[in-house]
Amino acid sequence: MQIAPGDRVAVIGPSGAGKSTLLDLVAGFRSPEVGRVLWQGRDLGPLSPAARPVTILFQDNNLFPHLSIARNLGLAVRPDGRRPDAAQTGRIGDALARVGLSGFEDRLPGSLSGGQQSRAALARVLVQDRPVLLLDEPFAALGPALRAEMLDLVAEVTADTGALVLLVSHDPKDALRFAPQAIVVAEGRAHAPADTATLLDDPPPALRAYLGH
Repeated sequence: MQIAPGDRVAVIGPSGAGKSTLLDLVAGFRSPEVGRVLWQGRDLGPLSPAARPVTILFQDNNLFPHLSIARNLGLAVRPDGRRPDAAQTGRIGDALARVGLSGFEDRLPGSLSGGQQSRAALARVLVQDRPVLLLDEPFAALGPALRAEMLDLVAEVTADTGALVLLVSHDPKDALRFAPQAIVVAEGRAHAPADTATLLDDPPPALRAYLGH
């Protein structure tokens, strides 16, 4: 399959079908037994996760609770733990502003609401400025209204950056709201992207059973 820069694609399918595994293959946490993952013609196979043009946002946000929000973002641009330079500090401020958290630099994650923590985690992946963003149900713990707000925010900021986004979702409404295209993962296969609305209106058998049609 091919997915173009700037696309927003949902990854949907039955539980345990391999949706997160697909993201792990792209991110480099797993190696494919067959086939390759390429980005703009370059084989990513030999590259470590850190060296790939990919960033991933997980369900638990992975914010360090003992570090301020600014320090959490600082580790994204300086994994060696050194203080960010002036340009990097500016990028951190810009990322926080983009997600509506200006002035939260010195706050600890535990002092933030669930929605604010999700925004901080999103800012951390934005500050890395990589062209592929993987979302492994990062907003699953949020209520429907807040989850929709976060998905809209991701769509807005990635439209500005031109990032390709793959979103694993168990909620058809979220997939339809966020992603014009969807990949169905079922029965050991990840099928090529298709129109999300069409897939949900007339799902293939494996997806039909999962959706309860």
